[in-house]
Amino acid sequence: MPKEILEYWPHLSAIGVGASVTLPGLGGDIHGQYINMSLDPIDWPMNGPFSSTLGIRSALNCGLSKVEEKFTEELLLKPLPDRKVLAHFHFESTAPRTQYYGRHHHLFPKAIAQLVQKFSIREMELSFTQGRWEYESWGGYDPISSSSAKPPGVELWAVFDVPVDQVDASWKNLTHSLSGLFCASINFLESSTTYSAPELAFHPASVNLRYGTLPREAVCTENLTPWLKLLPCRDKSGISSLLDRPSIYRGFYHSQRLRLRHVKIRADAPDSDTVLEQTLTVVLQPNGIRSKESHSSKRKLHPTWSMSSLFGRKIEGRCALAKSSNVYLQLERDLVAEMKRLKEKRKIFDISVLNEDLIENPAFEISIKPDLVLREVLSSQTESSSLTYEYSIGKSASPNTFDLSFTWKSPVAWSCRKPPLRASRFLMGSGNERGTIAISLRSMGPDEGLNVSDMDKERCVLPVNIFQVVPWYIKVYFHTLKVFIDEKPMSVLDAVEKIHISPSEDKVSPGVMEMVLKLPCGVKSATITLEFDKGFLHIDEYPPDANQGFDIPSAIITFPNIEASIYFDQEITLKDLPLLSSFQEKNPIRYYTEVLLVPLTTPDFSMPYNVITITCTVFALYFGSLLNVLRRRVSEEERLHNAKGKSGPLSRLIAKLRRSKEIQPQSTTTSSSLFSSKLILKIIMVAAIAICWQYLSG
Repeated sequence: MPKEILEYWPHLSAIGVGASVTLPGLGGDIHGQYINMSLDPIDWPMNGPFSSTLGIRSALNCGLSKVEEKFTEELLLKPLPDRKVLAHFHFESTAPRTQYYGRHHHLFPKAIAQLVQKFSIREMELSFTQGRWEYESWGGYDPISSSSAKPPGVELWAVFDVPVDQVDASWKNLTHSLSGLFCASINFLESSTTYSAPELAFHPASVNLRYGTLPREAVCTENLTPWLKLLPCRDKSGISSLLDRPSIYRGFYHSQRLRLRHVKIRADAPDSDTVLEQTLTVVLQPNGIRSKESHSSKRKLHPTWSMSSLFGRKIEGRCALAKSSNVYLQLERDLVAEMKRLKEKRKIFDISVLNEDLIENPAFEISIKPDLVLREVLSSQTESSSLTYEYSIGKSASPNTFDLSFTWKSPVAWSCRKPPLRASRFLMGSGNERGTIAISLRSMGPDEGLNVSDMDKERCVLPVNIFQVVPWYIKVYFHTLKVFIDEKPMSVLDAVEKIHISPSEDKVSPGVMEMVLKLPCGVKSATITLEFDKGFLHIDEYPPDANQGFDIPSAIITFPNIEASIYFDQEITLKDLPLLSSFQEKNPIRYYTEVLLVPLTTPDFSMPYNVITITCTVFALYFGSLLNVLRRRVSEEERLHNAKGKSGPLSRLIAKLRRSKEIQPQSTTTSSSLFSSKLILKIIMVAAIAICWQYLSG
């Protein structure tokens, strides 16, 4: 039997009698009349269309192309105002939920598919992050910052398609599976003290949702390697070949994310497709050579960079299994506006020098001309639109090498779009007994706030969702909640629209606070405070570095009515460009606060050592003296003493002058009385020590 029959048997298993199918890479037609689903492939007749490899290839070419698996790879590069470069890798694998794709997959990772089937996962997201996203410098009003900016450490949330009473068991099993799959300490999230069940202020809201974080989890290459193994080409070819470990981990920010969801891409499909998104967001400092030209302006020239200088590698062709392989270069709105102001300042009116696409301009130069230029569509005509240059790997450059370089020719200053309110969280108070948690929301400036007229400020309301999880040993008193708007105290009933509180339980569950604030659109600042007491832990519950402090996970601030989306002037289909299509999704702006470090009262961990050492010293003195007294022989000491006395010249002289018979009994008696008194004194001392020890230990 040819091997091709066994290779395409899973495809043929979805065919009924009289139906025709199409399989990838094969040509010709075949009808289901040649297939008997009750037969094994080795029992198929050899005189039909399956009698040769050519017959198989000519037979297996019809309608199963609709249920093919798909893989795409994309990379977005964006210069940042603080002389850094953002690199956002996006890999997407799609598998239809059909009978054929139940167990066997060609592109979709089998390990993830088994997790979906075993634990009935409806939606899941896992992230490993090192560093903190700088919202003021790198932006917070764009799709990347809202979806890929994550808190330090590990963040995991999942929605299960199981009964409510089975969600916790599925969550615990999932954490253990992911811990082994990604070589991390995710299994620590199985404890009920580390995860929560959001109901109000976390998206997506579901009864079967579980959320957990590990702020102190370290991220290293042993977490990235399993993540890369989920890709069809791994890091051997295509865009993923740029993921050089030293280049990635020397960045200021690094976040690898895995998102699993079910999407109904085709309207006629009975089931939704399983989509796996793998993103890696890195902020790097380019080491390019600066221009030799001198500028009188105080602003410095941004460093020149290229893909080879950022990652130490070039793209050597596309992944053979990828349906599309694209690289994007994105320019912020403010940068485009600065280009236009530079044109007016230098009075450059030649279109060849500065056109609408900014491919040729006096500020920067790109080495490769883009295949397509996408312009953002804005509702306001006064603002400048962001530009996105698209490069298709294999078309823009030679088929073997792709190395995009970005050279600055003039100093340019711009800023990224910031969220409407800057969120920060800090501790107030002193001592190891109690304190206060404060969350502050401040406007980013007059240009970054909401554009609302004076007449609409009174009736305009800006809802803000706050989600905060506090460990059980931080005993928060939620009745002490206070709200300050523009530095003025506000009634909680007037400022809070909804609130859901789940108090902590000692060694059972953490404290959860979900709140929806109603803030006026013209607000300058808003602050909420909560008082808490610091609990006491058992000595076995302290970590090895207990004196460093204990972490409170980041609070999540969401603006549900403000969407971080980008719409382009050209129609982008979901099949061709998944990354740009995700930019058009209506996702709310999400903001993560700092991780708080709370010092708790810690015992003196050196005390056990001190007790052990002093106890051993006392025992050594006690038993040493006792053994010395019990094993010492008095007669032997007297003999040695007499021997020493006789050996001296003075003793011999006295022995001659006096009679030795009279001196010897007298000396013996004196020596015996002397040693007897010493023995009695030692025994009394040992007994006294023993009595004191028994009294103190009792």
